[in-house]
Amino acid sequence: MNANLNCNVYNADIYLRLSREDGDKAESDSITNQRELILEFLKSKEDIRIHAVRVDDGYSGVNFVEVR
Repeated sequence: MNANLNCNVYNADIYLRLSREDGDKAESDSITNQRELILEFLKSKEDIRIHAVRVDDGYSGVNFVEVR
């Protein structure tokens, strides 16, 4: 990014959530794929800085249990 430009830089958290069960793996394929896609997309976004990666692995979107 050109330091002479007056641009906003946004701090963003990446939120990954399990979309289906993947068995007894340490991390589900769904979470791994989401992370790879988002990080690849953000490579071209110079105005977005990753603050944190938050993962709800093991909780399905059809389960309404609150996750914190």
